[in-house]
Amino acid sequence: MDIPAEVTQSAFSQLLGCKVVSLEEGRAEVSLALTPPLRNRGGVLHGGALFSLVDIAMGLACSTSHGFDRQSVTLECKINYLRPVAEGEVTCVGRVIHAGRRTLVVEAEVSQAGKMVAKAQGTFAAL
Repeated sequence: MDIPAEVTQSAFSQLLGCKVVSLEEGRAEVSLALTPPLRNRGGVLHGGALFSLVDIAMGLACSTSHGFDRQSVTLECKINYLRPVAEGEVTCVGRVIHAGRRTLVVEAEVSQAGKMVAKAQGTFAAL
C-alpha cells in the first residue's frame, strides 16, 4: 500500500521517531529506534514508548482495513512486556483479527532481532 506519510504519521508518532515500514490490508508494520529520551530510569526503552508504538501500529492496521478516510480510536488495550530493550530498534506488526462495522479487534507483536519483546491485543472503534 502506497499511502503518503502525511496520512500515516501523526505529530506524536513523529515525536517518538516511529517509522512506517509497510502497510497491507489489515496489517501495519512500524519501527522505533531506542534514543536517549525514550529510556526509563533503568536505562531501557520506557514501557510507555513501547505501548505507544503498539497503539500506533494497531491504529494504522485499522486504517488499512476500513480506510484512511475514517478515524479509529482505541477503546481498550492490553499488553504483555516480555523482555527489556537496551539498545537498537524494535519493530511492531499490528494485525486486524476482526473487522466489524463499528469495532475492530487488533493484535500486535513487537520484536527485536527475531525475539518477541511484547504482545498486545486491543479493541478499536471505527468512527
